[in-house]
Amino acid sequence: MNPHPAGAARMIAALAACSALAAVAVDPDPAAAAGWPERPVRIVIPYAPGGGSDLLARLISDKLTRQLGQQFVADNRPGASGVIGSDIVAKATPDGHTLVVSGIGSHIVAPVVAPAPFDPVRDFAHVAFLGGYPAVLVVPAASGARSLKDFVARGRSAADGITFGTPGRGTHAHLIGELFARKSGAKMISVPYKGGGPAIADVAGNQIQASVTTLGAAAGQVRAGRLRALALTSAKRLVEYPDIPTFAEQGFPDLTASTWFGLSGPAAMPKAVILRLNQEVRAAVALSDIRARYQSVGIEANDFDPGAFTAYVRTEIQRWAPLARAAK
Repeated sequence: MNPHPAGAARMIAALAACSALAAVAVDPDPAAAAGWPERPVRIVIPYAPGGGSDLLARLISDKLTRQLGQQFVADNRPGASGVIGSDIVAKATPDGHTLVVSGIGSHIVAPVVAPAPFDPVRDFAHVAFLGGYPAVLVVPAASGARSLKDFVARGRSAADGITFGTPGRGTHAHLIGELFARKSGAKMISVPYKGGGPAIADVAGNQIQASVTTLGAAAGQVRAGRLRALALTSAKRLVEYPDIPTFAEQGFPDLTASTWFGLSGPAAMPKAVILRLNQEVRAAVALSDIRARYQSVGIEANDFDPGAFTAYVRTEIQRWAPLARAAK
């Protein structure tokens, strides 16, 4: 679902090795994390409720609460394509009690589209990978666009274009929509929201004509028959959604990607806490009920340690930042 060229894969491995060496050099004392968490842990979700990041954060925070004996509290702080909530955490006390759901929108694309008050690598400790969703193009169930071919034809002929909602300006979904418009020749007008949930609600209510968002945000409405899914950015069709074709099989191989989310904290978090939290998140993601829930919405989970996750963030910056700049 989230393929990388061989060169990118080698780069991830090399960067991860460097990060691992750095961690060994610091030699964090496991006892330093023995008292953590001392109080409830706040997980800032930098988007509105109902989107893909919200679902992932609440699933994992529930498991962490049970595993660690302290409440992990989800706190939605939407705005500026995830930058507002992320900046809160970048400037928080780095004791492991304030975290953020990081992602390609807030930490890769948005800082390129407009100046951000933080550096997406230097100002964060990237702790654990939560999962990656395919993005999906959806239209109202009553729409005359019954296929991607129909959608493109309408987009090319409509004088005013087609309005499509996104989780926010500068999000990965926004970038995918813009890239699809350029590749297909369809005239598409983006309508930014403060998360995938509100955008999906307006498509289902026929307030806008389409949306590009995560499958996690749209799955409920697709299953209920209120939305029609025209294409996914996964590399192949999903077992749970065999009737939704991919962009690639419909002639758009460049639109194969994953809208991923992770858990990050302020840069100066104690190394021992970073390692402990990474282990706990990976244990939670490996649980059978979480794996089943992930499969139901097409989420891919990579078993990254902190070094590998940080390396992944760097390679995603190299992949998507040039496209974001080109799409302005």
